Amino acid sequence: MSKKSPALMEPALTPNARTVLEKRYLRRDTTGKVLETPADMLKRVAVTIAEADRRFNPAADIDTLTARFYGMMARLDFLPNSPTLMNAGRELGQLSACFVLPVGDSIEDIFDAVKYTAMIHKSGGGTGFSFSRLRPANDVVLTTTGISSGPISFMRVFDTATETIKQGGTRRGANMGILRVDHPDIMNFIMCKADQKMFNNFNISVGLTEEFMRAVENDEEYDLYNPRDKKKAGSMNARKVFQRIVNQAWENGEPGIIFLDRLNRDNPTPHVGEIESTNPCGEQPLLPFESCNLGSLNLGNFVADEAIDWTRLKEVVHDAVHFLDNVIEANRYPLPQIHEMTHANRKIGLGVMGWADMLIMLGIPYNSAEAVKLGKKVMKFINEEGHAASRELGKTRGSFPNFTGSIFDRKGALPQRNATVTTIAPTGTISMIANASSGVEPLFAVSYVKNVLDGTKLVEVNPIFERIAKERGFYSPELMEKIAEHGTVHEIDEVPADIRRIFVTAHDITPEDHIQMQAAFQSHTDNAVSKTVNFPNSATVEDVEKVYLLAYKTGCKGVTIYRDGSRDEQVLSTGKKDEKVTVTAIPLEEDKHAIKRERPKALKGWTYQMQTGCGPLYVTVNEDKTGLFELFTTMGKAGGCAASQSEAIGRMVSLAWRSGVQARQVIKQLLGISCHCPAGYGENRILSCADAVAKAIQAHMLANGYDLSGETSTPDRGACPECGGIVEHEGGCMVCRVCGYSECA
Repeated sequence: MSKKSPALMEPALTPNARTVLEKRYLRRDTTGKVLETPADMLKRVAVTIAEADRRFNPAADIDTLTARFYGMMARLDFLPNSPTLMNAGRELGQLSACFVLPVGDSIEDIFDAVKYTAMIHKSGGGTGFSFSRLRPANDVVLTTTGISSGPISFMRVFDTATETIKQGGTRRGANMGILRVDHPDIMNFIMCKADQKMFNNFNISVGLTEEFMRAVENDEEYDLYNPRDKKKAGSMNARKVFQRIVNQAWENGEPGIIFLDRLNRDNPTPHVGEIESTNPCGEQPLLPFESCNLGSLNLGNFVADEAIDWTRLKEVVHDAVHFLDNVIEANRYPLPQIHEMTHANRKIGLGVMGWADMLIMLGIPYNSAEAVKLGKKVMKFINEEGHAASRELGKTRGSFPNFTGSIFDRKGALPQRNATVTTIAPTGTISMIANASSGVEPLFAVSYVKNVLDGTKLVEVNPIFERIAKERGFYSPELMEKIAEHGTVHEIDEVPADIRRIFVTAHDITPEDHIQMQAAFQSHTDNAVSKTVNFPNSATVEDVEKVYLLAYKTGCKGVTIYRDGSRDEQVLSTGKKDEKVTVTAIPLEEDKHAIKRERPKALKGWTYQMQTGCGPLYVTVNEDKTGLFELFTTMGKAGGCAASQSEAIGRMVSLAWRSGVQARQVIKQLLGISCHCPAGYGENRILSCADAVAKAIQAHMLANGYDLSGETSTPDRGACPECGGIVEHEGGCMVCRVCGYSECA
């Protein structure tokens, strides 16, 4: 902004929002020192995006537009996707959250895609792929007279490349892998993440067709096709394939499903290409080499005097569409092909967050017909006003270049600036910045316990609930702590019945309620709706099947489910539910007379290689006749602080074991300790050298038949691996509601 510009309002941020911004968004120097305030960040973004107006009007009033853009962000009415907040006005300048890349059926095409993936992940974006063009495993390769290894083997190459690329601690790459249900390798694809240590850098979804779904309903065979020559390559029973998808989703939440024919039914530019894939969370169908430019409205901010302020919502929708169209101009794309395709279609995705907040403020339960009806009304309004704003921009800036031949052209529509306007994305960390509920999800919890670094436990309470509790006179710290233990207020008698009715959490509602709400927003959304359908751990396979079929019947474009605890695999489980192998444990005498075992001259031992952020760490566990006796560590590179600290850990563990401390106590103390340089992803993630030692001990105990019933498991996957805070499963990803960590970002 110019020096004459008036002072701008300070954003109204919570302490938690400021922490997230400082950790992940604000500009830093080479030593890690934060160089800007949250207000500085928003000014940086507003100025950069407003400046794009000069490309269309050299005389544009940039100061006034900057103030409008800054105002809607500072009021937390609207926030763009995280890369825009992080990178606008900075050297990198990559503002898109996600991309789709083509994967062709040749070694050259495949490894070009791997290279492009690396470049996108380096810039902070996520990638989606369809592997459906690749010929199946054991198919002929004419150029070498050999046989193909199939799409799943090449997925491993992408997974390894993603694992290798680190992104400076701000965002790391995530992938969506899709295979058509009529590909000959579909059954292997469905099962490719049954081992939760595999493909941890991928979300996977099966691309379902209308033909397949009809065959499922009629219990019929459907045809498979070899993508090499498009010829029939066999057939399978559709219901059996569908059952395999459902069973595996029940086991660990994947694969999700995407209705490919519906994506292409709403493809605005079919003359340009077919939609084969989406971004990593599934809400943004894209053509090959397209990027998505997303932002979300904070719906809770548009409630005044227990009614929706439609006039102000319209104003912000128009400003947000203007903002997102400018993002396309201000963006620095990682590949020229992406620049060309994104500018040719100019897709934007305006979505929402704070939907649960809006319902609470209006006194409407999330799991009610009234909420579903209002969801349709709100999204219809946003979609219509968004398209009106896009048409206004089209009058002055011109329609998107691929307009001729598009669905808008065929309908005789007015000039249209953007091929798509609306998308419901998972809002992850931006909803934390806005202190809003996430996307169109219900509340995750009314109150929860947050652990801070010094071991103190703080009770975090939903701000709307806290305000109402104080106004109604039933607030007390003891009650908030009680609610935190339950997560929900539905069985808390101290909370008035009318309040219990409207404060609904994700596990208070049925899976069918989740789908009905997703379908309500999908009915007026150009692209797709990212939503997680939560199931209790007790849910059956039939429950999951029912929801997948309901998603199809209600017009959803895809669905992701998460059964509580289904990914909380206990690392110390033997895998045999009814068999236990016992070992004698020596209790620690809790006084000065504890006796230390003497070391024999010879011991048997096992060495485990653990990949840490400081390099390979070799952990040797030795046993005597009694059990665990000592532990040694060796760093792959000698010397340095990491090596000395690891040696110290080994000495202290050895002393503890020889003095009678049980392994579970050692694991409990070391597991989950994090440092600045973690390694790995998902189940393979190593947070520090101490964490690596704990996991090596676990692996040793699992391999050697110890009785693990009383031992310590890994931290519950409901806890953030970085801060231990509460996490939500959102759009197929784990997102921390305390520090902003995201498994997919």
